[in-house]
Amino acid sequence: MARRGVGFTVLVCIITSVISSSATFLFMKDNLLGENDSKNLSDIVINNEGKDKNIYHAVSEKAMPSVVGITTVSVKENVFAIPTQQEGVGTGFIVDSNGYIVTNSHVVDDGKAVEVNVLFNDGSTTKGKVLWNDAQLDLAVVKVNKEGLVPAELGNSDEIRTGDIAIAIGNPLGLEFQKSVTQGIISGMDRTINTESATMTGLVQTDASINPGNSGGPLLNEKGQVIGINTAKVSQAEGLGFAIPINTAKPIVKQIIETGNFEKVTLGIKGIDLKIFESATATDLAADEGVYVAEVAPNTPAQRANIMASDVIVKVGEENIGTMSELNKVLYKYSTGQEETITINRSGKEISIKVKF
Repeated sequence: MARRGVGFTVLVCIITSVISSSATFLFMKDNLLGENDSKNLSDIVINNEGKDKNIYHAVSEKAMPSVVGITTVSVKENVFAIPTQQEGVGTGFIVDSNGYIVTNSHVVDDGKAVEVNVLFNDGSTTKGKVLWNDAQLDLAVVKVNKEGLVPAELGNSDEIRTGDIAIAIGNPLGLEFQKSVTQGIISGMDRTINTESATMTGLVQTDASINPGNSGGPLLNEKGQVIGINTAKVSQAEGLGFAIPINTAKPIVKQIIETGNFEKVTLGIKGIDLKIFESATATDLAADEGVYVAEVAPNTPAQRANIMASDVIVKVGEENIGTMSELNKVLYKYSTGQEETITINRSGKEISIKVKF
């Protein structure tokens, strides 16, 4: 309430200042121009009839029914080791009419929230259940027992370019400012940031305003299609927000809707970023970047494909691999039984190996 009071006071001060300045200007204008000259000035008339709906109206009207607020309750221990309840607020969006909702993992306390409530566009609230979450990807899927919902239209994040229009919808600073719409552009692609829980790669950068509470909400293109899931901002600077590309979430959502669960495929290796390995061991391997294979577990896809310890994984399919984080991320695109070509660097020679997950 205190914050609301301060905001209102500032607003009143600004308006008062503008009114005072305007009155002073009118008085000076009459004196400078003279009575006859001032009568010849034409008034500015704003005509809203027949005014076209702009792109931001259209996107907001299309996407708003699919955007939800998410409130959570978690139990944390305070400094005296006494369990206390902690409330959280975030955003999500509907991806299936039968009650499947995408949000950030940190919005649902990485699956540890004891209570999840979903607030819909019509004002109704329903309890939700976290079906799946991954803290490294910062993604989660929540299910509510509700049908006939309006799912958001998902776009193709592989097609977006720097300079494209970007529109964010969410609940910055809590439900007091719910359904806030902010706009900007795509400022950059394939960004990497370090958070408290993980290193996130392949993110979309935008200057559309993103604040705490926007987390899990949609980043939209000019067609009202979801191209990203808002996840983080740089607190030391303005206009540096980041979103997870929607194509990262698509295969996960598809499998959860079809089977009720998602299982990430594995290679069966223990790996480390090549640059970290070289720095720790004072070695210089032939590959410029990749994942150094420290160990291959028995009876795994990696062993069956003849991937060996000391190999360096440099590519999965057509995607270059520079870190373990990138390797883990790309594996989300595959399901059990699929095959893919993995390129390794072995003693300075690149070899293509067919792997069945």
